[in-house]
Amino acid sequence: MKKVLTFVLMLTTIAVFAQNEVKDAKFSESVYKFGKIKHNVPATHIFTVTNTGDKPLIIEFASASCGCTTPEYSKDPILKGKTATIKVTYNAANMGAFKKDVTVKFASAQQPVVLSIEGEVVDAATTKSSK
Repeated sequence: MKKVLTFVLMLTTIAVFAQNEVKDAKFSESVYKFGKIKHNVPATHIFTVTNTGDKPLIIEFASASCGCTTPEYSKDPILKGKTATIKVTYNAANMGAFKKDVTVKFASAQQPVVLSIEGEVVDAATTKSSK
């Protein structure tokens, strides 16, 4: 029974990752690695999405997996061939490694896209630069 449950869980995980695409939206990347960032110095990355379809693309929402991460995006439709950005900021309040997800739901898609940021928050004295 344990093997069956493990197998089902693996298939579900694979299915979720396989659905990390939206037909008419192409992200420049889905994961961004900050590396080491300074403690209590927010780190920001901008994800770019291009409308590859024929109709305007609308972001219904973008929500973070916790309150330490803030996504910002335009509510305006993304016209055919145009790009938009989703600005994701991590507050870097907790020391140590982190991996945070931002779920992006488009009006034309049944499944959302998951973007991720990851890195390690270190004491400001031990890092030379942050992004």
